[in-house]
Amino acid sequence: MTSDNYVGHELEIFSHAVKWKEYWSSEIRPYILGDVLEVGAGLGVNTPFLKSAQISSWTCLEPDPELCARMQANFMAQPQLADCQQKNGTTETLGSGPRFNTILYIDVLEHIEGDHAELERASNLLRIGGRIVVVAPAHQWLYTAFDRAIGHHRRYTRLSLSDCSPQDCEMERLCYLDSLGILASSMNRVFLRRDMPKLSEIEFWDRFLVPASRILDSLTFHRIGKSLLGVWRKLG
Repeated sequence: MTSDNYVGHELEIFSHAVKWKEYWSSEIRPYILGDVLEVGAGLGVNTPFLKSAQISSWTCLEPDPELCARMQANFMAQPQLADCQQKNGTTETLGSGPRFNTILYIDVLEHIEGDHAELERASNLLRIGGRIVVVAPAHQWLYTAFDRAIGHHRRYTRLSLSDCSPQDCEMERLCYLDSLGILASSMNRVFLRRDMPKLSEIEFWDRFLVPASRILDSLTFHRIGKSLLGVWRKLG
């Protein structure tokens, strides 16, 4: 992972999307245990939604030194996160050798130009039976000025994310999340074309569309959505 085009300006505004974080975190929490690496942790706003009693250790890896320092200060003010480690760097700077049971990429993989190579490096850091978990924006046709402004190289489909599978891992789950969020993203692409959403727009989506999406996603068996969830398990 490199820090090129890693902006991070959107992190603060999306920290208000609490219901969305509660939703996707509930979908991936069963896969998270043991020693955890959170790649591209940013300000650490996702960590409180994921850390649980099933965790032995939690390492937050962040390439931007300013974000890493702010994350460390935020964690020091939260007793439940005080034992988390913060490392300024990338998977390339961590070296090699299996040491983690779970590696997370929460809205991060789309920032990395060499996404396939990134997941291969992650697999090298993973213990046998461990998991890589990715949450990423879906559908290239939804790519907007906002994606470009925050350093997204791409959005994903089931096929394109599956194509990133590490050689020694098997795909355990691949599904879409937030079916109604496609409407909001489509409106921004066609009508608004902003390079950054307003806080009021984020709050409306989070308060009204996300809860409805949780219901609709189950009814449609997660076949549509503006985000994509992928889980890989490392083979022996």
